[in-house]
Amino acid sequence: MKRLTALTVALLIGVTMFAQQALWGTAPVVSPEIHDNNTVTFRFKAPKAVRVQLTGDFLPVQKNAKFEAPGIVDLKEGQEGVWEYTTPEPLKPELYSYSFIVDGLRMNDPANVYLIRDVSTLTNVFIIGGDRADFYKVNPVPHGTVFRIWYDSPALGLERRMTVYTPAGYETSGKRYPVLYLLHGMGGDEEAWISLGRTAQILDNLIAQGKAKPMIVVMPNGNASQEAAPGESSRGMVPPTMQLPKTMEGSYEQAFPEIVKFIDKNYRTIKSKSGRAIAGLSMGGFHSLHISKQYPDMFNYIGLFSAAIMPNKEVSSPIYENMEGKLKVQFDKNPALYWIAIGKTDFLYKANEEYRKLLDEKGYKYTYYESDEGHIWKNWRIYLTEFVPMLFR
Repeated sequence: MKRLTALTVALLIGVTMFAQQALWGTAPVVSPEIHDNNTVTFRFKAPKAVRVQLTGDFLPVQKNAKFEAPGIVDLKEGQEGVWEYTTPEPLKPELYSYSFIVDGLRMNDPANVYLIRDVSTLTNVFIIGGDRADFYKVNPVPHGTVFRIWYDSPALGLERRMTVYTPAGYETSGKRYPVLYLLHGMGGDEEAWISLGRTAQILDNLIAQGKAKPMIVVMPNGNASQEAAPGESSRGMVPPTMQLPKTMEGSYEQAFPEIVKFIDKNYRTIKSKSGRAIAGLSMGGFHSLHISKQYPDMFNYIGLFSAAIMPNKEVSSPIYENMEGKLKVQFDKNPALYWIAIGKTDFLYKANEEYRKLLDEKGYKYTYYESDEGHIWKNWRIYLTEFVPMLFR
C-alpha cells in the first residue's frame, strides 16, 4: 500500500510538472544557434506578428547621414509561429550584437540572456571564437580582479565612481605596477570599457600569453557632471543619455590629476611618467589628447582611438589654448609611444587626417594604425588588443 501511495505521488508530481511545462510553453526556441561552419541562425517566436526583422553589426551597414548603422534583414515565418534567419555566409571571429524588430518595435532576443548596454540601448551579444576574438572570451588563465571604487573630486564638487582592473597576482605579489588610464566615449561611463570593451578578458588573456606586461587599468567616468553610471549614483535610476553637460569643455581635463593622485595613493603603482599610459575612444581619445599635452610629465604612452580632435568653436577653456605650443612641449619630452588609430569609414577620419598632417609638419613622431569600418566597438576592441602589448616595454 505504501509503495502504491508513493507511486501515485510520483505520478502526480510528474503530471504537475508536465502541466507546468505545457502551460509555460513547448520546446524552447534556440537563438542564436552557431553552426559548425560559423553560420548563425536567429529565431523569434511571434505567431501573431506580421513582420519580424533582425538588426546586427554583422549585417551590411546602412549609411545614416554621417554615421553608419547596423543593417536590417527580414526573417521568414516557419512552423508554430517561429521566425528564422540564417546568415548566408560564415561569420568571422568577433563579438557581435543584435536585436529583433517585431512589427516596428525593437525587442531583445528572449532566448539569449546575454545583454550589453551601450548608452541607452540594450542589445544581445554572442561570440564567434577564433583569432583575435579569443581575447574577448573568458579562458582558463589566471584572472585579474575588477573593482568599482569611489573617490572625492574637489575640483568637480562630487564623489565619483570609477572601475579598476588589477592583474592576476596583484593581491599577493607585493610588486608595483604600471597603470593604463582608459577613457570611454560620449554617452558612455565607467562601465563602458569593462562591458562593451571586454577589457578584463583582453588583459587577462594578453598577460597570460606573455604579450602584455601585467598592469592596472583605470576606467573613470568621463562625464564631469556625473557621479557614476546611470542607476549607480545618488540621482537614482535616471535614463541614460548622450546629452550630458560638462563633457568636452575642459572641466574633466583640469580635474584629471585628482584621479592619478588617488590611484597612486591607494594602489601599488609605479609613480612616474614611465609607468603611466592614457588612451581613449572618441570623446575619450579627445580627453587623452588634451590631458596628455596639458600634463606632459604625467604620461609616457598615449593612445587616440577614433579620437575627436578639437572642441566646438563656442567652447572657451585654457585647456584648449596654445595647442601647438603645448604639443611642442609634450613631444620635446619624447613620449615613448604616441599611437593614433581610426577606421577607414569613421566620420572622424578627416579630423584625424588633418591632425596627423599637423604632427607630420612639425616632425613629431607617432605610430598610425588604420582599420576597416567606422566608429564602432569592434574597432575599439581591436585597438585595445594592439595598443596594450606596446606598453611599458
